[in-house]
Amino acid sequence: MTEAAELPQAPEEAQAVFGELFPEAVRYAELLADAGVQRGLIGPREVPRLWERHLLNCAVLSEVVPEGVTVCDVGSGAGLPGIPLALVRPDLKITLLEPLLRRTNFLQEVVELLGLDHVTVVRGRAEEVLGTLQPVHVVTARAVAPLDRLAGWGVPLLKPYGEMLALKGDTAEEEINGARAALSKLGVVETEVLQVGEGVVDPLSTVVRVVVGESPGGVRFAAKRAKAARTGRTRRRR
Repeated sequence: MTEAAELPQAPEEAQAVFGELFPEAVRYAELLADAGVQRGLIGPREVPRLWERHLLNCAVLSEVVPEGVTVCDVGSGAGLPGIPLALVRPDLKITLLEPLLRRTNFLQEVVELLGLDHVTVVRGRAEEVLGTLQPVHVVTARAVAPLDRLAGWGVPLLKPYGEMLALKGDTAEEEINGARAALSKLGVVETEVLQVGEGVVDPLSTVVRVVVGESPGGVRFAAKRAKAARTGRTRRRR
């Protein structure tokens, strides 16, 4: 069994960012450092930098998420960025989408322990829930896959004119340039790289923002959604 490293004290920035839910953020950090490591959801070497590299890095994504929207965190894993986002934005309705059972079990435990009533955990892959999961305004993701593949999973889950916000690294611009053809086929009409977290994280968090037009996922995914919706209606009648 892996022995977890010691979790450092939360930095002052964390209290300002999480506000009234700072105690819940501390509890989440403790869960990540303990059960998260024991279950293989996060590496023990990440524990000393959990606050700066993970919780705060994800929480500042809230700067570019519109008010009162629905969000799907694709490939949520240990809940990053979905849970830090939920802690700073109670106005959002967030779905944590994750295919692995041990991860969804952990996520459900965290959601219940922290009392996050505006968060729902769904087990499944993005391509499997297409047509059954209600389309959302915003898709979020962090360290899931290269942008072209990630967009293929996340963009079809969006409402028309929705956006995908992906936390990326220094190669964000390169990923966008390499994915332009794929993004165009998926109905993407706008892309940009944003820097968030001024005064909170250093370096700043890099976010790739992908905006879709009236047909998220393009023609192929429109047909898939329609087929899934018909199948769902047939099942409900039985």
